Amino acid sequence: MASITEIRSRMRSIEQTLKITNAMYLISSAKVKKARKQLSEVEPYFDRLARTILDIFRHSPELQHRFIEGHHKSREDRKTGFVVITGDKGLAGAYNHNVLKLAESYLERKKDSTLFLIGQMGRHYFEKKNIPIDGEFMYTAQDPTITRAREISNTLLNLYEDGALDEIYLVFTRSYSAMRMEPEIIKLLPLDRAMLSARRGLSEADQYRDVVRYEPSPEAVLDVLVPGLIKGYLFSALVESFCSEQNARMTAMDSASESAREMLKTLSLEFNRARQGAITQEITEIAGGAAGLTQL
Repeated sequence: MASITEIRSRMRSIEQTLKITNAMYLISSAKVKKARKQLSEVEPYFDRLARTILDIFRHSPELQHRFIEGHHKSREDRKTGFVVITGDKGLAGAYNHNVLKLAESYLERKKDSTLFLIGQMGRHYFEKKNIPIDGEFMYTAQDPTITRAREISNTLLNLYEDGALDEIYLVFTRSYSAMRMEPEIIKLLPLDRAMLSARRGLSEADQYRDVVRYEPSPEAVLDVLVPGLIKGYLFSALVESFCSEQNARMTAMDSASESAREMLKTLSLEFNRARQGAITQEITEIAGGAAGLTQL
């Protein structure tokens, strides 16, 4: 059995760890609320963009545009870009592992792929795997903002416009609830009508029935709207991933705190037994000494 001093030292160490896990839980909880509020304030704007683009598709069935049809290359010649969003830190359960495994599975299917990373954990993972990293957006995962989403979307759109990329996919973690987080992959470019409808939760009931004219032309309107939509997708994915990471960290810290409390209970019992044993030994020694003195 460990000594009283050793048990007391272990209990103090666990108590300090418990304070840290509780603090991390509270910090993650506050960050989730802030990010959710930020997303709710701008989401109606991006929803309107998506509805307008879908309306252009409906009223212009013969529309031809580079953001819709791509660069007309054969499947073998297409260059695919993947934007992978991970966290900058660990201690978040399986959050980073799940999204990285999904990204790796899609990278294996594409021979000529370009990898862009958001988050430090992704960089560490792919470096260990010796998978080439073509671009990295530093320190974005912990602070999702519209400005950073715009910078990323501008970089991707420039590569698409120049023909350096023919398809662009976004790999991130979507937060359905505090307990349900799933890695997903969506296609940013070229635009896909079915994906656009599903992503924004739109249905046939959302179709406009009026006759609409877009000036100077539907193509010119798409030139303006699509960059905004891509920015909205990226910002939404950044916030969703950030919320998923914080929810996963809250769950991990809650489990760690519960384990620490259980360990403290066990150590408390050991401490009481050790102290009782020490007291009993002292009493025995005193009684033995007293008995020896009476025999003199």
